[in-house]
Amino acid sequence: MPVAITACTTERVNALRILFADYGLQIVQVPLGCAIPGSYWGDSEAGLIGNRLFLRTDTPLHSALHEACHFICMDDARRDQLHTDAGGDVDEENAVCYLQGLLADRLRDYDRQTLFSDMDTWGYSFRLGSAQAWFDQDATDASSWLVEQGIINVDRLPTGLLRH
Repeated sequence: MPVAITACTTERVNALRILFADYGLQIVQVPLGCAIPGSYWGDSEAGLIGNRLFLRTDTPLHSALHEACHFICMDDARRDQLHTDAGGDVDEENAVCYLQGLLADRLRDYDRQTLFSDMDTWGYSFRLGSAQAWFDQDATDASSWLVEQGIINVDRLPTGLLRH
């Protein structure tokens, strides 16, 4: 029996609006059955266009967090041209995955352990075998990148700032 991945229920959509408001990211809810604008992966996966994160109530919560973290971690030039493909290099992608782990703990009824389980179920691939193992044992480079960019502080707490 397949394991269910946590979805963006209406309550979670509202929590995402609050979480990402300070970053200038608008959450746009798309009706079920309609295509999600700006979705790189299609189906129910979150989409990005400019400063808008598009999702439905069947969008995986980890997908919404991941795309939002791309918005936070990209530079201004890419953010100004953002449509569907967030781009970025390996260091930024790792930072995105790390930041979504930190931000998952700020959502009611969700946490990083559930996020990591959802990521593993979806098919993220980490050399230590799981998202949790990567985060705990192999993500120093991602954490350092986020500190250097001003996105988290040295205590690994999000600053509420976009990449500078």
